[in-house]
Amino acid sequence: MKKCLTIVMTVILALTVQAQNIQLHYDFGRNIYTGEEAGRAKVTITLEQFKADQWGSWFYFVDIDLSRHFAESAYTEISRELTLGKQSPFAAHVEYDGGLSRNGSFQQAALAGAAYNGHTEDFSKTWSVQMLYKQIFKSYENTHSFASAQLTGVWSLSFLNRKCTFSGFIDFWRGEKANGHGCLVILTEPQFWYNATSHLSIGTEWEMSNNFVYNVDPNSSKTFFWNPTLGLKWRF
Repeated sequence: MKKCLTIVMTVILALTVQAQNIQLHYDFGRNIYTGEEAGRAKVTITLEQFKADQWGSWFYFVDIDLSRHFAESAYTEISRELTLGKQSPFAAHVEYDGGLSRNGSFQQAALAGAAYNGHTEDFSKTWSVQMLYKQIFKSYENTHSFASAQLTGVWSLSFLNRKCTFSGFIDFWRGEKANGHGCLVILTEPQFWYNATSHLSIGTEWEMSNNFVYNVDPNSSKTFFWNPTLGLKWRF
């Protein structure tokens, strides 16, 4: 597993050369939920890039969770959109989600569907709504493959002469509980940034979720979690 993580880290470092931005987040989740999230990483590095071309766009991000001694995990989402017609707001969307952790792997998923994208003339406001088929794969022991669907919303809003940015996403999809029963998973990560310079931003991200975070406390049935961060972002 250490060898696998070394390979992942090498690939990630190669990608940073063309990354649109890199973020450093200090996560307060483990301080808020001392029992339920006892093993949650406190530091996350995020690499993120969006690139448009004549056919559509590419987007990826990689989250690397760090502890004092290890890179605990590397999780990525990579998507490709193909515009359906010149100047059309509709696009075909395909995506891969997955990654590795020091103790195993994340459950992988492949998604495909349609997106509706829009923006204002000056791009100070952008938005996207995606309706996707989601195939979740058996990725490690005690998991299995099952079909699902996901509704995603993405937004970005710049204001005060672009000194401030409010952005984020929200996902809804069908998950499964440990007993095999279906459940609605909700995950949203709104971010607020103060753009101190053309490259450096200071801000926060609020991860809010239901039926998403693994609860390590056997005496707690909590499913909703709020995990705020304090972050720095550098745009290349």
